[in-house]
Formats: sequence, C-alpha cells, structure tokens
Amino acid sequence: MGWLWAIIVGFVLGLIARAILPGKQHQPLWLTTIFGIVGAVLGNAVATWIGVNETRGIDWIRHLLQLAGAVVVVGLGDLIYSSLRGGKKQMT
Repeated sequence: MGWLWAIIVGFVLGLIARAILPGKQHQPLWLTTIFGIVGAVLGNAVATWIGVNETRGIDWIRHLLQLAGAVVVVGLGDLIYSSLRGGKKQMT
C-alpha cells in the first residue's frame, strides 16, 4: 500500500510542479510521476535533515519541501529529457 501512495503523491506533486513551472514541459505523464516521487523523497530527506519530518498536526513544512523538491526535479528532468530527445521540436 505504501507504493500506491507514493505513486499517487508523486503524480499529484509532479502535476503541481508542472503547473508552477513556466512554459511547457515536454516529458510524458509517467515521467512526471517518477520526477514527483523523486522530489517527494528529496523533500522528505531535507525535512529529516532539518528536523521537521514529524510534527504534531499537518506537516506543512515537510509538504512544502516535497513540493519544492518536485519543482526542482521536474524542472531539471525536463531539461535533461528535452536534451536527450533532441531539443524542442518545431511544428511547421
């Protein structure tokens, strides 16, 4: 059940990160989900590192760190994905 939640949270965080980033991202949704999962794990690691991973109530700081991680990973992942795919394709 933990993997199902990781996929759902990664999908949602990836979509939010794509909405926050300016311009159009070119990676497919499955890759956005993976980037969201990686961003969430990165955000959790930072939250643990600074000591805010478990607090009473809703962990707003941890969730914001997860979102920030997802934005960074989706942004960098899009750059890498676009460069591997040969850059932006022009429609004529």
